[in-house]
Amino acid sequence: MEKLLDEISFEGPDLEPKHQRIDADYVTRMLSETVKDQDLSRYIL
Repeated sequence: MEKLLDEISFEGPDLEPKHQRIDADYVTRMLSETVKDQDLSRYIL
């Protein structure tokens, strides 16, 4: 979740518009490097 919301958390006050939509495209864009060629089992609780 931290990686997903990193941009919004740190740049939130400066972002326009103030309401940000987190949809499938946003999640894919933000996490694409994380899930590329990695063992995802470490993220499963």
